[in-house]
Amino acid sequence: MRDQGDLQVDRWTLWTPVALGLGCGLYFGLLREPQTWVAWALIAVAAALLVATRWSLWRGTTMALVLSACAVGGFAVAKLRTEAVKAPVAQAGARPQWVEAFVVDIAQPGVGGQRLLLAPIRVGDWPADATPIRMRATLRPGTPLPAPGETVRLLAILNPPPPPASPGSYDFARDAYFESVGAVGLALRPPVASGAEVRAPWRLAATMRVNATRWALTQRIVAALGPETGGLAAAMTTGHEAFIPPEQVENLRAAGLAHIVSISGLHMAIVGGFAFGLARLLIACWPWLALRVHGKKAAALVGLAAVGGYLVLSGAPPPAERAAITAAVAFAAILADRQAISLHALALAAMGVLLLQPEAVTEPGFQMSFAATAALVALAEIWPRPIREIEVPWAIRAAQGVVTWTAASIAVSFVAGLATGPFAIQHFNRVSTWGLFANLAVAPISSFLMMPGLALGAALTPLGLGQAPLEVAGWSIGLMNQVAAWAAAAPVSQMVVPSAPDWVLPVSFLGLLFACLWRGPLRWIGVPLAGAVLLAPRPPAPDVWIAADGAAVAVREGKDAVLLRPDVKLFGAELWSRRRGLTPLVSEPERDARFACDHWSCAPRPTAPVKLAAAWNLRRPLKEGRLDELCRSADIVVLRNNFRPESCPAPLVLTGADFAAGGSAELHREGAGWRIVWAQDLRGRRPWTWGYDPR
Repeated sequence: MRDQGDLQVDRWTLWTPVALGLGCGLYFGLLREPQTWVAWALIAVAAALLVATRWSLWRGTTMALVLSACAVGGFAVAKLRTEAVKAPVAQAGARPQWVEAFVVDIAQPGVGGQRLLLAPIRVGDWPADATPIRMRATLRPGTPLPAPGETVRLLAILNPPPPPASPGSYDFARDAYFESVGAVGLALRPPVASGAEVRAPWRLAATMRVNATRWALTQRIVAALGPETGGLAAAMTTGHEAFIPPEQVENLRAAGLAHIVSISGLHMAIVGGFAFGLARLLIACWPWLALRVHGKKAAALVGLAAVGGYLVLSGAPPPAERAAITAAVAFAAILADRQAISLHALALAAMGVLLLQPEAVTEPGFQMSFAATAALVALAEIWPRPIREIEVPWAIRAAQGVVTWTAASIAVSFVAGLATGPFAIQHFNRVSTWGLFANLAVAPISSFLMMPGLALGAALTPLGLGQAPLEVAGWSIGLMNQVAAWAAAAPVSQMVVPSAPDWVLPVSFLGLLFACLWRGPLRWIGVPLAGAVLLAPRPPAPDVWIAADGAAVAVREGKDAVLLRPDVKLFGAELWSRRRGLTPLVSEPERDARFACDHWSCAPRPTAPVKLAAAWNLRRPLKEGRLDELCRSADIVVLRNNFRPESCPAPLVLTGADFAAGGSAELHREGAGWRIVWAQDLRGRRPWTWGYDPR
């Protein structure tokens, strides 16, 4: 055991970002918001712990003090970040409002259609201190998209960002809070030019100018390649996903290739690495320059500039920012004559991300990205270094290179898939059966053709010289789409795996990190812990799911989820079904075999798996006698409005007031009664949840 401890002498600093992340995670796991003074007190505690290391006489004590300081500091940093981004949030149930706003960007399309990111100038008669800093507005299908930088006026129904689709699921409102998005809305009319004589603040004006350039480049790429391949090309270049055909997105998800669409670590690595390699090659080809500059460091500066430019071009979404920080640390290591790809460089990058964006610890993208990178760097540490032979014929050397590259590609895809698997299962509940083979086929296409072609095309398009590299990129995207279509159409292309209990994912993450960071045979202890998401028993699936506003209901029947309103809240119903390992039944005939439904209500038939009745009307009354019929026929009555009938014999009646207080709900049958799990009880009282009171 002492020998194992000696092996970790230069490794314990790798655990500092882990401790920092644990502190951040503890803060986000609280059910009640701590006071701000707690953060400042914890910073003082962290400083005292670091000062105490000066008098530490034993390395173990120093390690414990530093890691404790990081954990305490992580909690404090997360709290201070929450206070720094605090902004007004819209109230639920407001009447339609006229919104006058700057178009900041074209946001990622939602389920309802294209969306705009707006910076409101004024919203109806709302006071300035109640007007959100940013809002997202969904446009009706077919509405022309205004360009970033325009000032528009539109009539919209505004609400706060949506709560979790089901209890314990991902909290979209938390993401919106840290992006200063205080309202989401549906535009009732197409946006029109406002003509308001209002000047945007300089930072907002600069952002809109950059976004206008990005949007113009997006349109040029789509025009040059056509919507079939241009949509994906634009998404991987500028981050705009407005032109991607929906069937392509589904194929990429089924094939395990959806990560290629989102600009993140893979894209930054390819662009930065391509710029670094090209610059180093050009310097080496110019003897005069090669004798006067340090080729590797000069290429690192070019790579750093390429990463920064790509970050701006992509619109700097949080995943791209995290990837840019990681790439910047690698290039900085080259400039400082350090090893660029190492676990210490990765730890430094993780520390930087968590200090700037402590909320990233809750996001699947951060978890998957750093888990995969840590696993790949750990793999690189133990990968055998081949002996370089002298005077080997080129044919043999080429064959050896092909074998080595193939083996490395398989190992990289396999290890990255294993590292990200627990997070994909827990967050997305999908396993792509053919994902390994699809990624192996696409890796050389994306690394050597697609991303370099897009990088050169984006750089040369303003000069009128980008057509040729864009065509190469478009051809490679066509190949990728063929691979995705093949994998999606293959037998058992996807498997749905229900989510494990909440405690399992941290255990898997720590197990994976232990396997990567620990040196010596004891590292294999982390492997079964990393597989906890697969090994942990699943809790029993709920019998009923109800949306946060009571507008949609699903009832479990064996391994199926019967949707009472298949055309309403389908996104949330499908998320809940996957999370519980169920198959949603979305056809009306399947529903009608179990429930008697009209436009406004449903009553159970004798074949219904749960005797549940529901009424969806908010203001319009049901036809005479229908409510009494619902109450007599059911054990559970769900009413979307706030009317609670006095003479309803049903044992359980839930109304709009219950959902306004509790959010979405899951019902479990227990004996003769029902146990209700409310989403709001699991979220607690935080700045991004309903009913938060800072006092």
